[in-house]
Amino acid sequence: MEVNLVQIESLVALVHSEIEQYRDNNATLHPYDIAEQLLELRELSTEEYVKIIKKIPHDLFAEVLSEFPDYVQEETADLLSVKKLADIASKMDTDDAATLIHNISEEHEEISQNILETFDDEDKELLEQLIAYEEDEAGSYMQTELFSAKLTENIGVAIKRLKQLKESGEVDNIWHVHLVDIKNKYIGSIGLEDLIIFEHDLTFKDIPIEKHKTYHANHKSDIKDVVDMVTNYNLTSVPVVDNFNRLIGRITSDDIYDIIQETATEQIFNLAGVNDSAEQEEDMFEIGKTRAIWLGLNLITAIAASLVIGIFDSTIESLVALAVLMPIVASMGGNAGTQTLTVTVRQMALGDIEGEDAIKTIKKEVVLALINGSIFAIVIGVIAYFWFNIPLLGVVIALSMVINLIGAGFFGSVIPLILQKAGVDPAIGSTVLLTTVTDVVGFFSFLGLATLILI
Repeated sequence: MEVNLVQIESLVALVHSEIEQYRDNNATLHPYDIAEQLLELRELSTEEYVKIIKKIPHDLFAEVLSEFPDYVQEETADLLSVKKLADIASKMDTDDAATLIHNISEEHEEISQNILETFDDEDKELLEQLIAYEEDEAGSYMQTELFSAKLTENIGVAIKRLKQLKESGEVDNIWHVHLVDIKNKYIGSIGLEDLIIFEHDLTFKDIPIEKHKTYHANHKSDIKDVVDMVTNYNLTSVPVVDNFNRLIGRITSDDIYDIIQETATEQIFNLAGVNDSAEQEEDMFEIGKTRAIWLGLNLITAIAASLVIGIFDSTIESLVALAVLMPIVASMGGNAGTQTLTVTVRQMALGDIEGEDAIKTIKKEVVLALINGSIFAIVIGVIAYFWFNIPLLGVVIALSMVINLIGAGFFGSVIPLILQKAGVDPAIGSTVLLTTVTDVVGFFSFLGLATLILI
């Protein structure tokens, strides 16, 4: 209890200090760090957490709130007034404001609407458009704050305009000037580092076309395609256009990094049979329910493996050594399959397996499984021989090891490929199916060979 009090006092003092420094234009911590301190304080003392978030200047809290998880953003509707939330949202980038309002609407639809109503018609329409995008569409991640210029504009005048926009806080994290024609149709982008080498009395029309970067995304594009574009071409931001090629926003690299992290987390959770969205909930019942569904499915598959064992019950009764060695066969197959499955799913997520690459992947995994299976078959065969002094028992488990590891390599690569063809996320169902296959193949081959050779 004393440790918690010390921690609470320390966190409160730290955040208070940062608030004062921010007011004096001398902030030392990044909004992310403040968000982390507040989240820790929230876990230790809800009362102190609520007190302090009500004191944070709205400009600062707008940046901090953008770093909070979705469920913490959602609960702010219970802690702050609509007026405060609306003022905070107005100081956010449009993509962050849209995310906040969307998160609040999950449980507080009326409050989210009240927040929207405080914006002028133009901003309200813009936010509603951003919120209306599907989660996997590029438009849902874009912000409308950007720096654009007409081809006929003078470079020096444009740079002065950028300076004014920066000083007024209307734009930040600007790396490019996006060029448009008189109808706002996107032409290309010029990096600021390239822009400074041109004479200020020139117009953008005078810049050679080869200096234009034309990578862009349609607002309805799959966000995964945008992530690939950023990572493949080392982009810092991606201009977003509508169906008429009009420039409407941009997606910045910080959002791309968040998407990459979320995707990786989702894959890891799914491979373990855990729902990543549910794990962010604080409701233990919701977390337990989603885990229970997968555990129930695992129970069904485990019964299938047990039925295979039941077929050979007389064989096991006649030679107890089989019961001792069975887990080794199943465990080796399961681990080998998991290795193959993890590599295959990850390569699929990165787009490294397409078309004919699938056949190459299957062949490679089967060959690797054959090599490893042969090595460990000899090892376990010798161990089984000396352990039970039954020469043919060593032969049986060695052959079974080879069969099961080849099966693990084959199905570990085939299952996710088949699921993807069927339109199912391979990270979600692969593990359960693979576990069943390796157990069934392992038990059936081991006990079947034992019945033919030993009994």
